[in-house]
Amino acid sequence: MTHAVDNIDQALYAKRQRIFPRQVHGWFARMRLLGVVVLMGIYYGMPWVTWGDRQAVLFDLPARKFYLFGLALWPQDFIYLTSLLIIAALSLFFFTALAGRLWCGYACPQTVWTEVFLWIERKVEGNRAKQIKLDKSPWNARKFLIRGSKHFLWIALSVWTGYTFVGYFTPIRELGYSVLNLSTGPWETFWLIFYGFATYGNAGWLREQVCIYMCPYARFQSAMFDKDTLIISYDAARGEPRGSRKRGIDPKSAGLGDCVDCTLCVQVCPTGIDIRRGLQYECIGCSACIDACDEVMDKMGYARGLVRYTTENALEGRPAKVLRPRVLIYATILVGLLGALAYSVAVRIPMDLDVIRDRNSLYRETAEGLVENVYTLKLINMDELDHRYRLSASGLKNLVLKLDHETIEVPAGQVREFSARLQMDPVNIKKTSSEVFFELEATDNSSLKLREPARFLGPRGS
Repeated sequence: MTHAVDNIDQALYAKRQRIFPRQVHGWFARMRLLGVVVLMGIYYGMPWVTWGDRQAVLFDLPARKFYLFGLALWPQDFIYLTSLLIIAALSLFFFTALAGRLWCGYACPQTVWTEVFLWIERKVEGNRAKQIKLDKSPWNARKFLIRGSKHFLWIALSVWTGYTFVGYFTPIRELGYSVLNLSTGPWETFWLIFYGFATYGNAGWLREQVCIYMCPYARFQSAMFDKDTLIISYDAARGEPRGSRKRGIDPKSAGLGDCVDCTLCVQVCPTGIDIRRGLQYECIGCSACIDACDEVMDKMGYARGLVRYTTENALEGRPAKVLRPRVLIYATILVGLLGALAYSVAVRIPMDLDVIRDRNSLYRETAEGLVENVYTLKLINMDELDHRYRLSASGLKNLVLKLDHETIEVPAGQVREFSARLQMDPVNIKKTSSEVFFELEATDNSSLKLREPARFLGPRGS
C-alpha cells in the first residue's frame, strides 16, 4: 500500500526543474526589449512627472479623486473605469484571436519583470553555461558572493518596485520623506512590503511557474484560438526527419529535414518547452525560439521560417484567413468603444449636480398661498479652477426658484451643499407630480452647464 501511495505522489507532484534560458538575439528579441524598456520607463517614471502643482498621475483614494494629467476623475466618473475594463477585455480577445499570446510574450508584468531579473542574473552569474556550472557547484565563498550579489540586486529592484507602486496612491515625494523618517502609514507599509515581496518571488523564484500553473489565461486561451490564429509553430513537414549534419550538406540527399536538432529552441524558451512537439499551453508566445532557429538557419544556409508565426491551416496546406469575420468584429467593436470613450471624455462637463427632494413632506403652502417644494442640492466642482454658478429652474409655467444667494461659489475640487425652494400658484398645477429641471451654468464659463431633472409635487389643480 505504501508503495502504491508513493507512486501516486510521484505522478501528482513533480519537482521543479530549474530553467536556465539562453540569451537570444534577433528581431523579436529587439521588439521584446523595446517593450520592456518602454513599459518599465512608464511604470517607474510616471509618478515623478508633475502637472502644475501636483503629481501628473495620482490615485488619491482618501479624497476619492483620480488625477490623470489635466483630468480629475471622481466617483461619479466610474463609468470610465468600467469602459476601460471592457476595452481591455476586448483587446485581449482581439489580439489573442489574431496572433495568440502577444500579451503574455511582450507586455505581461510577469514577463517584463522576469526579463529584467534574467538580465541581472546574466550580468552577475554569466551566460547559461556558467549559470548551470555555478548551480551544480558546492557552496563556497565565491558562490555565496555571486548569489548574494544577485539577490541583493533583485531585492533592491523589488523594493523600488513596491515604492513606485505605492507612489501612485501617495504622492511619491511625500512618500520618500515618510520612508526616510520611518513614518509611513499601515497601509503604505503593507503595500510596500507586499508588492516588493511579490515582485521578488514571482520574477526571481517562481518565473515560469506563474505562467504554467498560476495564470488562468494559459488554461482558457485555447477557447479563443481557431485554425486561422497566428501561433508560433514548428514546420514538421519541412524539418523532419531531424538530425545533425555538417554545414553545406544538402539535407535532401542525406534523407534529412532542415532541423539540425541543435535544441537551441528549447534552450532559449523561458518555460522550457520544445516547440517541435506542437502548440502547448505553456508557450507564452515570446518568439525566442523563432530568433534562435532563424540564426541557425542563416548559419546553415537554409531559408528562415522553420519555426515561425503561422496558422494551423497554413501548416496543413490550406489557405490562411488572418483577417476573418471574428477578428474584424472584435476590431470594429474595439474601435467603436475607443471612439465613444474618447468622445465622452472630450465633452465631459467637470461638474455634477445631485438633487434630493425633501422627504419629510410632500409639499407645503406658504403664507402667500403658494405651493412650495424644498430640495437639497449638492454641487460638485470637478474642475481644476474655482467657479461661480447661477441656478435656474424650468419645466412648469410661472415656476419660481428661491435661493439664499443669487450665485453659488464652489472652489476647485470641492462640494457645496445648499437648499433650493420651488414655488407655484396652485391654480397653475395640473398634476400631482410634474417634471421640473434645475439648470446650472458657470458665470465665468458658459460651456460649463448642465440640466438635472426633479419632481414637483402638489395638489391636483382645477
